[in-house]
Amino acid sequence: MARLIEQPPLFYRLLFPEAIWRVRRNRRKVVYLTFDDGPIPEVTPWVLDLLDTYNIKATFFMVGDNARRNPGLVEEVRRRGHSIGNHTMHHLQGFKVRSMKYMRDITEAAAYIDSNLFRPPHGLLRWEQARAIKKHYNIVMYDLVTRDYSKRLSWEAVFGNVKKYARDGSIIVFHDSLKAEANLRKALPASIEWLKEQGYEFLALPM
Repeated sequence: MARLIEQPPLFYRLLFPEAIWRVRRNRRKVVYLTFDDGPIPEVTPWVLDLLDTYNIKATFFMVGDNARRNPGLVEEVRRRGHSIGNHTMHHLQGFKVRSMKYMRDITEAAAYIDSNLFRPPHGLLRWEQARAIKKHYNIVMYDLVTRDYSKRLSWEAVFGNVKKYARDGSIIVFHDSLKAEANLRKALPASIEWLKEQGYEFLALPM
């Protein structure tokens, strides 16, 4: 089951062909770091400072309620040259709510997150939701989930996921959240160092 989480299999990717799962560029080894569930003052500023240290740009998929509470952080993420995306207002899972409620939640978040990028929490969507969202957003899924949020994994295991599954064009998911903080603070710098050693360039997803 973990394998299905860490790198989504082909059959799941084919369910949502309108979504972006991986972005490969000719003659360039590239990865895309993304951070879900922020912005929060306890973690996001640390992530921004670390990215500055390595001169890396990334993409932050923000929960609307967090963006509402921390508008200064939203602007700081943008000011430092990163891109942002909508991650719903209340971190809703598409499978668990009616489509009309889900779309309203995305629209509510858009008042605080000015972006044409959208990532569904947990990567869970109904087909009709995906079709409706695609009319207004580029749906960004992922090629690698680090599982930094898992209390069952050590930071070394999270780092191990990066080493095992990262590849050219990977869209990599970390979380700037309290739940992931302990693993993130060690696994993120270790992952950046390793990816740089492998010759990868880091890019933000274009908005």
